[in-house]
Amino acid sequence: MKSMNTISNVAESPEANENNAADTTPEPVAAAATPAADSPRALLKQLQQQFEAFRNCLPLEIGIDKQLLARMPSLNRKLMRAALGIHTGSMRYLRAMEKATVRYDLDGKPGAEVTDTHRQHAKELLQQRFKKEADRKKAEREAAAQQEAERKRQEKLQQLASKFSRK
Repeated sequence: MKSMNTISNVAESPEANENNAADTTPEPVAAAATPAADSPRALLKQLQQQFEAFRNCLPLEIGIDKQLLARMPSLNRKLMRAALGIHTGSMRYLRAMEKATVRYDLDGKPGAEVTDTHRQHAKELLQQRFKKEADRKKAEREAAAQQEAERKRQEKLQQLASKFSRK
Protein backbone atom coordinates (compact mmCIF):
# COMPACT_ATOMS: atom_id res chain seq x y z
CA MET A 1 0.00 0.00 0.00
CA LYS A 2 2.86 2.36 0.74
CA SER A 3 4.34 1.81 -2.69
CA MET A 4 0.97 2.50 -4.33
CA ASN A 5 0.75 5.87 -2.62
CA THR A 6 4.32 6.68 -3.54
CA ILE A 7 3.67 5.74 -7.16
CA SER A 8 0.48 7.79 -7.28
CA ASN A 9 2.30 10.81 -5.87
CA VAL A 10 4.95 10.55 -8.56
CA ALA A 11 2.33 10.00 -11.26
CA GLU A 12 0.31 13.01 -10.11
CA SER A 13 3.13 15.49 -10.26
CA PRO A 14 6.13 15.32 -12.59
CA GLU A 15 7.67 18.17 -10.59
CA ALA A 16 7.44 16.08 -7.43
CA ASN A 17 9.46 13.39 -9.18
CA GLU A 18 12.21 15.87 -10.03
CA ASN A 19 12.14 17.30 -6.48
CA ASN A 20 12.34 13.84 -4.92
CA ALA A 21 15.37 13.04 -7.04
CA ALA A 22 17.09 16.24 -5.98
CA ASP A 23 16.15 16.04 -2.29
CA THR A 24 17.88 14.11 0.45
CA THR A 25 16.66 10.63 1.37
CA PRO A 26 14.66 11.47 4.55
CA GLU A 27 11.98 13.43 2.69
CA PRO A 28 10.89 10.70 0.22
CA VAL A 29 10.90 8.25 3.12
CA ALA A 30 8.70 10.67 5.06
CA ALA A 31 6.28 10.97 2.15
CA ALA A 32 6.14 7.19 1.74
CA ALA A 33 5.68 6.62 5.48
CA THR A 34 2.88 9.19 5.82
CA PRO A 35 -0.03 6.99 4.66
CA ALA A 36 0.87 4.48 7.38
CA ALA A 37 -0.28 7.02 9.97
CA ASP A 38 -3.98 6.21 10.10
CA SER A 39 -4.73 8.10 13.30
CA PRO A 40 -3.75 11.53 14.61
CA ARG A 41 -1.76 9.97 17.45
CA ALA A 42 0.16 7.72 15.05
CA LEU A 43 0.93 10.73 12.84
CA LEU A 44 2.06 12.73 15.87
CA LYS A 45 4.39 9.91 16.88
CA GLN A 46 5.79 9.88 13.35
CA LEU A 47 6.28 13.67 13.42
CA GLN A 48 8.07 13.38 16.77
CA GLN A 49 10.44 10.83 15.28
CA GLN A 50 11.13 12.91 12.18
CA PHE A 51 11.24 16.50 13.37
CA GLU A 52 13.21 18.06 16.22
CA ALA A 53 10.58 20.70 16.96
CA PHE A 54 7.98 18.01 17.72
CA ARG A 55 10.44 15.70 19.49
CA ASN A 56 11.65 18.42 21.87
CA CYS A 57 8.20 20.00 22.20
CA LEU A 58 9.44 23.39 21.03
CA PRO A 59 7.00 26.23 20.34
CA LEU A 60 6.06 25.82 16.68
CA GLU A 61 6.21 28.59 14.10
CA ILE A 62 2.95 30.05 12.89
CA GLY A 63 2.14 28.22 9.64
CA ILE A 64 3.94 25.02 10.59
CA ASP A 65 1.13 23.15 8.80
CA LYS A 66 2.28 24.64 5.48
CA GLN A 67 5.85 23.54 6.20
CA LEU A 68 4.60 20.03 6.95
CA LEU A 69 2.58 19.89 3.73
CA ALA A 70 5.58 21.13 1.74
CA ARG A 71 7.75 18.35 3.12
CA MET A 72 5.05 15.68 3.14
CA PRO A 73 2.75 16.43 0.19
CA SER A 74 0.71 13.24 0.58
CA LEU A 75 -0.19 14.16 4.15
CA ASN A 76 -3.92 14.07 4.95
CA ARG A 77 -4.80 17.62 6.03
CA LYS A 78 -7.57 16.57 8.42
CA LEU A 79 -5.28 14.04 10.10
CA MET A 80 -2.48 16.62 10.28
CA ARG A 81 -4.74 19.23 11.89
CA ALA A 82 -5.93 16.71 14.49
CA ALA A 83 -2.32 15.69 15.25
CA LEU A 84 -1.27 19.34 15.56
CA GLY A 85 -4.23 19.94 17.89
CA ILE A 86 -3.18 17.07 20.13
CA HIS A 87 0.42 18.30 20.16
CA THR A 88 -0.31 21.98 20.77
CA GLY A 89 -2.92 21.15 23.39
CA SER A 90 -0.61 18.93 25.41
CA MET A 91 0.49 20.03 28.87
CA ARG A 92 4.14 19.75 27.86
CA TYR A 93 3.67 22.05 24.85
CA LEU A 94 1.59 24.57 26.79
CA ARG A 95 4.24 24.70 29.52
CA ALA A 96 6.90 25.28 26.87
CA MET A 97 4.80 28.03 25.27
CA GLU A 98 4.20 29.69 28.63
CA LYS A 99 7.93 30.28 29.10
CA ALA A 100 9.05 30.55 25.47
CA THR A 101 10.43 33.62 23.77
CA VAL A 102 11.09 32.16 20.29
CA ARG A 103 9.20 29.85 17.93
CA TYR A 104 10.93 27.11 15.94
CA ASP A 105 10.61 25.55 12.50
CA LEU A 106 10.46 21.79 11.86
CA ASP A 107 14.25 21.42 12.08
CA GLY A 108 14.43 23.22 15.41
CA LYS A 109 15.83 26.44 13.99
CA PRO A 110 14.69 29.62 15.80
CA GLY A 111 12.21 31.85 14.01
CA ALA A 112 9.76 34.53 15.07
CA GLU A 113 9.19 35.61 18.66
CA VAL A 114 6.38 34.25 20.81
CA THR A 115 4.03 37.13 21.56
CA ASP A 116 2.85 37.99 25.06
CA THR A 117 -0.70 37.22 23.90
CA HIS A 118 0.27 33.66 22.96
CA ARG A 119 2.17 33.16 26.22
CA GLN A 120 -0.83 34.46 28.17
CA HIS A 121 -3.17 32.16 26.23
CA ALA A 122 -1.02 29.15 27.08
CA LYS A 123 -0.97 30.20 30.73
CA GLU A 124 -4.77 30.55 30.79
CA LEU A 125 -5.24 27.14 29.19
CA LEU A 126 -2.96 25.58 31.79
CA GLN A 127 -4.85 27.30 34.61
CA GLN A 128 -8.17 26.06 33.22
CA ARG A 129 -6.82 22.51 33.02
CA PHE A 130 -5.45 22.64 36.57
CA LYS A 131 -8.75 24.02 37.87
CA LYS A 132 -10.74 21.40 36.00
CA GLU A 133 -8.52 18.64 37.37
CA ALA A 134 -8.73 20.05 40.90
CA ASP A 135 -12.54 20.25 40.64
CA ARG A 136 -12.68 16.67 39.37
CA LYS A 137 -10.52 15.42 42.24
CA LYS A 138 -12.59 17.38 44.76
CA ALA A 139 -15.80 15.87 43.38
CA GLU A 140 -14.24 12.40 43.58
CA ARG A 141 -13.22 12.96 47.22
CA GLU A 142 -16.69 14.25 48.10
CA ALA A 143 -18.35 11.29 46.38
CA ALA A 144 -16.04 8.87 48.18
CA ALA A 145 -16.74 10.56 51.51
CA GLN A 146 -20.48 10.41 50.86
CA GLN A 147 -20.25 6.71 49.96
CA GLU A 148 -18.25 6.03 53.12
CA ALA A 149 -20.80 7.92 55.25
CA GLU A 150 -23.63 5.94 53.64
CA ARG A 151 -21.76 2.68 54.21
CA LYS A 152 -21.23 3.53 57.89
CA ARG A 153 -24.88 4.53 58.24
CA GLN A 154 -26.02 1.24 56.74
CA GLU A 155 -23.60 -0.65 58.98
CA LYS A 156 -25.00 1.08 62.09
CA LEU A 157 -28.57 0.41 60.98
CA GLN A 158 -27.66 -3.24 60.47
CA GLN A 159 -26.12 -3.39 63.95
CA LEU A 160 -29.20 -1.81 65.51
CA ALA A 161 -31.52 -4.13 63.60
CA SER A 162 -29.56 -7.19 64.70
CA LYS A 163 -29.39 -5.93 68.31
CA PHE A 164 -33.15 -5.36 68.60
CA SER A 165 -34.20 -8.41 66.60
CA ARG A 166 -32.52 -10.79 69.12
CA LYS A 167 -35.18 -10.20 71.77
